[in-house]
This record gives sequence, structure tokens and C-alpha cells, in this order.
Amino acid sequence: MVGGSDPDAPEWALPDSAPADSAQADLAPCTVLHVDMDSFFASVEVLDDPSLAGRPVIVGGEGRRGVVASCTYEARSYGIHSAMPSMEARRRCPHAVFVSGRYARYAEMSERLHDILRRFSPVIEGVGLDEAFIDVSGARRAVGEPVAVAHAIRRAVRDELGLECAVGVARTKLIAKLASRAAKPVASPEGPRPGRGVVAVVPSEELAFLHPLPVRALWGVGPATAARLENLGVSTVEELATVPEDALRRAVGDAHGQLLAALARAEDPRVVEASREAKSVGHEETFSTDLHSHGELHTRVVRMADAVARRLQEASLSGRTVTIKVRYGDFATITRSHTLPSALDSPRALAALAEALLDTVEVGPGVRLLGVSVSSLENAGEHARQLSFDQLSIDRPSVHPLSVEGAAAGERVHDGRVAVDEGRSGDEEEEVRRPRARGTAWDEVEAAVSAIRGRYGHASIGPAALVSDKGLSVKRRGDTQWGPSDVPHEER
Repeated sequence: MVGGSDPDAPEWALPDSAPADSAQADLAPCTVLHVDMDSFFASVEVLDDPSLAGRPVIVGGEGRRGVVASCTYEARSYGIHSAMPSMEARRRCPHAVFVSGRYARYAEMSERLHDILRRFSPVIEGVGLDEAFIDVSGARRAVGEPVAVAHAIRRAVRDELGLECAVGVARTKLIAKLASRAAKPVASPEGPRPGRGVVAVVPSEELAFLHPLPVRALWGVGPATAARLENLGVSTVEELATVPEDALRRAVGDAHGQLLAALARAEDPRVVEASREAKSVGHEETFSTDLHSHGELHTRVVRMADAVARRLQEASLSGRTVTIKVRYGDFATITRSHTLPSALDSPRALAALAEALLDTVEVGPGVRLLGVSVSSLENAGEHARQLSFDQLSIDRPSVHPLSVEGAAAGERVHDGRVAVDEGRSGDEEEEVRRPRARGTAWDEVEAAVSAIRGRYGHASIGPAALVSDKGLSVKRRGDTQWGPSDVPHEER
């Protein structure tokens, strides 16, 4: 394993006992880099407000149901970490500075980070906003050897963004990610201790590097899997490597067991994917207090559907499967989905379908979290906003917020909505007939709304359901991402 914390150190920070040419030969297969920003969100806040430097800063939800998204190493010295409940973080460090978070700002800095990375290789796989894998196998002649590239990336990030990052260099994605973690600073009661900055793991040292680590360090090992492995007497990767694969399959499932057995041997067949296609687009929101009626959830559904449709349109995507996610106060979680014969990206149609799905769910016990997402994505093409389906079928929808124009035989119109005739048999799949949107008034309305938003911003116009005495409240990406304020949304 090689590394170095000084960006101006020699190109090869090698052990004294290893000849340089021998070590370079060992590093030849190590063409995967993992770049991981240090406390990204919190560091951006400190960058923008230097008065926060050296203080325990926490980015996340401040309310009772908030969680920590990121924190400085000064906060980590109190045992605070990402995903910790904000109430616990505040208990551990009462003088911490809480910042609610600015997703748009972090996305802007993430794009600047990717601009830097693209100078070293076109094969970049982003993982969230703050980390990325890079395959430099085809860029050696142009940009240099992988370890040299790792140091160059750190220098560029520091000089151009004013931020710090750690870089792992290895043969596989798994080892590269673990190496970047080993290169990071370390929190301590005396203050942050600098990390090595760059750590490279040669193939001959992979098992020595990997096996002492806790089994939770591996991809796919969360609390539930860790508990099953603990029942097998497994707490480290080395112990995992000694478990027969058939025993692993019985404990965690065939596919998962096979993957864990391979990872424990430092075998990772996954390659860096330059353009991973989105699998789904969605939003979800945790409420400051549980909501107990469909009426209370109506505005939230419309708000999220409007935001999801906007993201689909901006990405020139549409989708056929609409899913709602409902989490109750006791954390029990259910989903309801419906797949259409043709894809949609219409805010109005998406809200209609999401509301119909919500109508099939019992909400009396109290809803803590609600989410709306669209999957089975495809390129929208030149007809990005054209609804191509004629019929929409869902089990037991009570009311569908569709236009009067959509009423057909067997349906009745009530208060601007189309309700299914309750005289139908409850055993039959109820069907709401929908017109083609092409050439209809609603198609023209949605095109006009899209044009206005494109010129004046997403918050310039929106569904009437989102208007209150505080004005129009559309959902922005990252809004309440880490938990709600204790002040209800409509009172803000």
C-alpha cells in the first residue's frame, strides 16, 4: 500500500524497501480511482462562511425528525456522523452550528468537481454529489500514472474549489473506495488529524488491506445482513472469507451470498460505468407531525408530482411506472405502483395517478413520510409531453383529479373531478378513460406552463393547489431532504 499526504511529494510515495520500477509494475493494474470529498456539504458551508471555520458544523434537518447529512471533523469528534438523528447530534454537541442545507449550491460545486475530473478521463461514474469513480486506464499517456493523477486531482480540487478530497487507487471499485476512506482525515478530541490524502493498494496487498476491516465495510452489508452474519460468527471480512459460500447463500440469499463471498476474496467484477442511466426519478418528504387523512396529503402529492414531472422533462425522460411510498409513524413502510402501457411526463397526469394510488392506502394510523416516483424510464423524444395512453386502470380508486373532458360512459363528474361510478362491481378492475392529450386544451396549458417556467423559473407558475396565503410553494430538489422543520410547511 502506498500513499502520501503532501501534494508536492514525489510522484511515487513508495516504501523504502521497494524499488521504484518494481512498485510501478505492481501498480500497473491499479487504474480505478475513487475520489471522495471531505465532509462535502459542511465544507461548502464553511467555504461560503469563513466564520464557521474550526467550529462543529452540522448540515441537516434541525427538527425533531431531522437527520445529519454532513458534519465537520470538529463535530465528528463528538461522535456525530451522517444519518444520525439531529436530536441525538444536538444532545452530544449542544453548541454545534446547524445549517439546513442548500442542495442547489452543493449541486453547483459537484458539477465543478466533475469538470475537473473530466480533464483526467472521460470515464467517470458519479456516486451522489460528493464522490466519483474514475477509470484512467486509457488516459495514462495523456495524463500520467494513476497515483500521479490522484495527487493532481487533489491539487486541482484544493486550488480551484477551495475544498479537500481523498483519493483511493486500486484494481477494483471496492478496494478503491475503501482506500479513499483510509486516506481521509481522522476526527479526535484534540482536533482533526490530517489523512494521507492518497492511498493506493497494489494487488498483492489487497487481502492484507481488506481482511482486517469490519464486515460492514463491504457493499451490501447493512444492519440486517450484519446481524445475519453475526449469527454465523462473522464480524470481519477475514472471517467472512472463511465461511463456505453455500452457508452464506442460506443466510442472506443466493445472489447476495455469492456477491459477498466474492468481495471477501477481493473479487469485484463491476467496472466504472461512464454513463449510468437513471433508474427512477422521485421525491419524498418527511412531515413534522403525522398526517391522518387523504385531504391533508392531497397538496403534498400534487407538489411532489409537479416536481418529479419537471425533473423528467428537464432530462427529456418519461416513465411508465408510478409508485407512491408511505411510511407510518411506527416506521412500517408500504408502496403502491401502477404501470401504464405508455410513458408519461405530465405533472397533471402524474398527480392524478399518484392520488389514485394513495386512495387505495389506509392513512388513518398516521403518515410520517410520503414519496412519489416514476420508473421504467425512456427517452421522451420529440413528443416529451404527449400522453399516449387512452385508458388508465387502478384497483379501487375513489376519486381521480381529471378534467371534465375525460368523463366517459360509466363515470360521473363531481367538483371538477371524475369519480368512478360506484354502481360497478367491486370485484371488477375499475377503468378511467383518458383522452389523448395531443391537441387538447390541457396539452396546450402544460406546454405554456413549461415555457413560462423555462423563462422565469420553476416557482413562477404552478398548480393552484399549491397556492396559500404565503404564495405559491413548489417543491425544489433537496427541499426537506434531511427532515422537516418543526414549523409546518403551510405556516412557513
